[in-house]
Amino acid sequence: MNAGEFSQKVDDTLSAIEDALDISDAELDWDFAGGILTIECDNGSQVIINRQTPTQQIWVAARSGGFHFDYHADEGCWKQDGLELFALLNKSLSEQSGETVKLVANA
Repeated sequence: MNAGEFSQKVDDTLSAIEDALDISDAELDWDFAGGILTIECDNGSQVIINRQTPTQQIWVAARSGGFHFDYHADEGCWKQDGLELFALLNKSLSEQSGETVKLVANA
Protein backbone atom coordinates (compact mmCIF):
# COMPACT_ATOMS: atom_id res chain seq x y z
CA MET A 1 0.00 0.00 0.00
CA ASN A 2 1.41 3.39 -0.88
CA ALA A 3 1.52 6.35 1.53
CA GLY A 4 -1.63 7.93 0.12
CA GLU A 5 -3.62 4.70 0.41
CA PHE A 6 -2.37 4.19 3.96
CA SER A 7 -3.34 7.71 4.96
CA GLN A 8 -6.85 7.26 3.51
CA LYS A 9 -7.33 3.88 5.26
CA VAL A 10 -6.33 5.40 8.60
CA ASP A 11 -8.56 8.45 8.08
CA ASP A 12 -11.49 6.17 7.21
CA THR A 13 -10.83 3.99 10.25
CA LEU A 14 -10.55 6.88 12.70
CA SER A 15 -13.75 8.33 11.26
CA ALA A 16 -15.48 4.95 11.69
CA ILE A 17 -14.35 4.84 15.33
CA GLU A 18 -15.72 8.35 15.91
CA ASP A 19 -19.01 7.37 14.23
CA ALA A 20 -19.23 4.28 16.46
CA LEU A 21 -18.56 6.40 19.54
CA ASP A 22 -21.30 8.83 18.46
CA ILE A 23 -23.95 6.11 18.48
CA SER A 24 -22.61 4.19 21.48
CA ASP A 25 -24.50 4.23 24.77
CA ALA A 26 -21.22 4.07 26.70
CA GLU A 27 -20.19 6.99 28.92
CA LEU A 28 -17.10 7.94 26.94
CA ASP A 29 -15.65 11.27 25.86
CA TRP A 30 -13.26 11.62 22.96
CA ASP A 31 -11.14 14.19 21.24
CA PHE A 32 -9.39 14.09 17.89
CA ALA A 33 -6.46 16.49 17.69
CA GLY A 34 -3.15 16.41 15.87
CA GLY A 35 -3.96 13.06 14.28
CA ILE A 36 -4.47 11.41 17.68
CA LEU A 37 -7.83 10.07 18.87
CA THR A 38 -8.07 10.06 22.66
CA ILE A 39 -11.00 8.24 24.26
CA GLU A 40 -11.57 8.96 27.94
CA CYS A 41 -13.66 6.92 30.36
CA ASP A 42 -15.62 8.48 33.24
CA ASN A 43 -12.92 7.32 35.65
CA GLY A 44 -10.27 9.30 33.75
CA SER A 45 -8.51 6.36 32.12
CA GLN A 46 -7.76 6.72 28.43
CA VAL A 47 -7.31 4.75 25.24
CA ILE A 48 -5.16 6.55 22.67
CA ILE A 49 -5.17 5.74 18.96
CA ASN A 50 -2.76 7.14 16.40
CA ARG A 51 -1.15 6.40 13.06
CA GLN A 52 2.44 5.32 12.60
CA THR A 53 3.22 6.26 9.01
CA PRO A 54 6.77 4.81 8.84
CA THR A 55 5.49 1.33 9.74
CA GLN A 56 2.03 1.77 8.15
CA GLN A 57 0.32 0.77 11.37
CA ILE A 58 -2.33 2.03 13.74
CA TRP A 59 -1.07 2.07 17.31
CA VAL A 60 -3.33 1.79 20.34
CA ALA A 61 -2.25 2.57 23.90
CA ALA A 62 -4.53 1.19 26.60
CA ARG A 63 -4.18 0.31 30.25
CA SER A 64 -3.62 -3.32 29.20
CA GLY A 65 -0.69 -2.42 26.93
CA GLY A 66 0.39 -1.13 23.55
CA PHE A 67 -0.90 -2.65 20.32
CA HIS A 68 0.31 -2.29 16.73
CA PHE A 69 -2.26 -3.03 14.02
CA ASP A 70 -1.49 -3.84 10.38
CA TYR A 71 -4.05 -3.49 7.62
CA HIS A 72 -5.16 -6.80 6.09
CA ALA A 73 -6.53 -5.95 2.65
CA ASP A 74 -7.88 -9.49 2.11
CA GLU A 75 -10.12 -9.07 5.17
CA GLY A 76 -10.61 -5.31 4.97
CA CYS A 77 -9.61 -4.68 8.58
CA TRP A 78 -6.77 -3.82 10.95
CA LYS A 79 -5.40 -6.73 13.01
CA GLN A 80 -2.67 -7.59 15.46
CA ASP A 81 -1.99 -11.29 16.05
CA GLY A 82 -5.48 -12.17 14.80
CA LEU A 83 -7.22 -9.59 16.99
CA GLU A 84 -9.29 -7.04 15.06
CA LEU A 85 -9.01 -3.35 16.01
CA PHE A 86 -12.66 -2.87 17.03
CA ALA A 87 -12.57 -6.05 19.14
CA LEU A 88 -9.54 -4.71 20.99
CA LEU A 89 -11.20 -1.32 21.51
CA ASN A 90 -14.35 -2.97 22.88
CA LYS A 91 -12.32 -5.16 25.24
CA SER A 92 -10.05 -2.37 26.45
CA LEU A 93 -12.80 0.22 26.86
CA SER A 94 -15.05 -2.28 28.66
CA GLU A 95 -12.24 -3.21 31.07
CA GLN A 96 -11.23 0.39 31.69
CA SER A 97 -14.72 1.89 32.00
CA GLY A 98 -16.32 -0.93 33.97
CA GLU A 99 -19.26 -1.03 31.55
CA THR A 100 -19.92 -3.06 28.43
CA VAL A 101 -18.74 -1.17 25.36
CA LYS A 102 -19.78 -2.41 21.91
CA LEU A 103 -18.43 -0.21 19.16
CA VAL A 104 -19.40 -1.44 15.71
CA ALA A 105 -17.55 -0.51 12.53
CA ASN A 106 -19.77 1.00 9.88
CA ALA A 107 -20.33 -1.24 6.90
